[in-house]
Amino acid sequence: MVGRARSRRGGAMAGSAWAWLLLLCCCCGGSWTQQRQIFAAATTDANDLTVLNALFTSMNSPGQLRGWQVNGGDPCGESWQGITCSGSAVTAIKLPSLGLSGTLAYNMNTMDSLVELDMSQNNLGGGQQIPYNLPNKKLQRLNLAGNQFTGNVPYSISTMPKLQYLNINHNQLQGNITDIFPNLPSLTTVDLSFNSLTGDLPQSFTSLTSLKTLYLQNNQFTGSINVLANLPLSDLNIANNRFTGWIPNKLKKINSLQTDGNSWSTSPAPPPPPFTAPPKSPNRRKSPGSNSNGSDSPSSSGGSTVLRAGAIAGIIVALLVIGALVAFFLIKRKKRKGKTEERFEQRQAFNSFPSDEAKDMKPIQDSTTIEVESMPSPASVSLKPPAKIERNQSFDDDDFANKPVAKKSNAAPVEATVYSVADLQMATDSFNEDNLVGEGAFGSVYRAHFNDGKVLAVKKLSSTALPSQSSDDFYELVSNISKLHHPNLNELVGYCMEHGQHLLVYNFHRNGSLHDTLHLPDECSKPLSWNSRVKVALGSARALEYLHEICSPSIIHKNFKASNILLDSELNPHLSDAGLASSIPDGKFQAADQGSGYSAPEVDMTGQYTLKSDVYSFGVVMLELLTARKPFESSRNRSEQSLVRWATPQLHDIDALDRMVDPALKGLYPAKSLSRFADVVALCVQPEPEFRPPMSEVVQALVRLVQRANMTRRTLDGEEASRRPDDQDQEFM
Repeated sequence: MVGRARSRRGGAMAGSAWAWLLLLCCCCGGSWTQQRQIFAAATTDANDLTVLNALFTSMNSPGQLRGWQVNGGDPCGESWQGITCSGSAVTAIKLPSLGLSGTLAYNMNTMDSLVELDMSQNNLGGGQQIPYNLPNKKLQRLNLAGNQFTGNVPYSISTMPKLQYLNINHNQLQGNITDIFPNLPSLTTVDLSFNSLTGDLPQSFTSLTSLKTLYLQNNQFTGSINVLANLPLSDLNIANNRFTGWIPNKLKKINSLQTDGNSWSTSPAPPPPPFTAPPKSPNRRKSPGSNSNGSDSPSSSGGSTVLRAGAIAGIIVALLVIGALVAFFLIKRKKRKGKTEERFEQRQAFNSFPSDEAKDMKPIQDSTTIEVESMPSPASVSLKPPAKIERNQSFDDDDFANKPVAKKSNAAPVEATVYSVADLQMATDSFNEDNLVGEGAFGSVYRAHFNDGKVLAVKKLSSTALPSQSSDDFYELVSNISKLHHPNLNELVGYCMEHGQHLLVYNFHRNGSLHDTLHLPDECSKPLSWNSRVKVALGSARALEYLHEICSPSIIHKNFKASNILLDSELNPHLSDAGLASSIPDGKFQAADQGSGYSAPEVDMTGQYTLKSDVYSFGVVMLELLTARKPFESSRNRSEQSLVRWATPQLHDIDALDRMVDPALKGLYPAKSLSRFADVVALCVQPEPEFRPPMSEVVQALVRLVQRANMTRRTLDGEEASRRPDDQDQEFM
């Protein structure tokens, strides 16, 4: 019995132990499963992690950021400072007021889940522009206020359809705002205050149907604010600008409105367009208290009085304007009489000037070639934008028949050397065909060998380039071109306007044009490496950026193509023919350029060139660099004749890209660099001009591509480097 009882107790104890053990296993198993789920949820998306690593590096690896790393890590699982996640995706980066420097990452546009980016009140930018590649798919809040960004408001903001809040105040932004707002229906707050933005407000402001708060104060905006009249604004600050005109009545009803510090008109606002009444019918009767147009005014006499007052005021203004014009022409006539006497004295002095002195003048020395790798941004280069020159005829055309002219007395001096026809004939062997370098829309180019050993290029302008054949117009053209100074422009050295000739003298580059390098290689030439192609693209982009955004007024090149990109001994690009197209009407130029493959679609349709048509042509040249194909080749199959039409559908397919690349590269290029290069091309050759980026953003994108390539090269081990010898030919920057 005792043994049986012990056996039952032992069995009960054993069963109890087993139960406890089973319970412990279940708890442990549940805990382990929970831990596995937490760990799995905390593993950050690999692409987001790559961007955050790059961001940390681009901000100079700040030590104050808790948890951040240059490589690897788990931002979501390790709770990196300022990072908010949803599952494995990073949804917010909020790092305000931390004294951060450097700039943003080059690849932030790949963060598909980011909703908020707040980097305000830091020292980011350092004189650089806001990067083009900002997150765009789901971004709702963008705050870069209180930093040191320069340049313009980035066009990439137009690609953020869900953006609700935009704040970039207290930076160093400048220039006009392009039409970036047509596709932002959710935008409720915009703060661009305390910058140096200029120009009129873009028409696309009228598309911001949800805008409640707009701060534009302390800029240099001009023009009227009529584009804001119908917006649902409740808070508007446009103080301390250069706005003119009248404040629309609808805006005056805003509770929080600040408009001080502008040049508002003090006269009464102009009346609405006059109403044209329908013809009177003899059987028609007026209703009591109504005027003839049917409006419910107190009496018809009141409206008539207003109209009479307006008519009287108009007559007075017209008389004042006529009086001012009469006075102006009288004064001008008097000045002209004085200038005629002065011109006679100048002509006497000019006729006594020895003609040999002009021949003895030495040509300007070649400007030092500036490496693309070390070139600062255009905003920091001390450049002289071309100014509008006041033309005053100082000499008759006959005066140029006997001697070269150094400068006119009443026009701005030309910053170039004067050559005689005899000098240029001797240097070109009387413009012998053996010295003919090429022919284009503006004329023929000859190689010129001078006695001092210098080799220059002489462009003999055709009648197309100078339709009027006027010496005055040619001198003004030379004066404007001589003021263009940029390391990636082929700058003017001298000119000749003797014996009715119109000749321009430029630096000569022995490596010829990009077109010849890509499409006419000789047996001794070596194909351009990938690095050299990116270098050419970046330098050419900087030249266009200078013409478009640094020169005032902006200069449209109109003739951007591979044959106008000249390569020096270091393969630095020099854009030629800058400023020449200004003398040619768009219609005539289009006729000369038709069928080249470089023209933007809107040019083919309307015949009008714009800054965005230059951007399109730049994208075509980038495709040439990528594929080594010509823009249009009639010898190919119909589907492949147009380079843009053939290449565009394949630009986002990595396998297709590999097949498109110039076979001469033999696969020696970084895959990611190729993909980003193609992304820039795709942006530039979009058929709609409003979606093409400005050249400053193209430059920024190419600089980011280069920086990323350099960073990647530093991480390559010896085996990887040996497999890509082309990457060692030269550094990007």
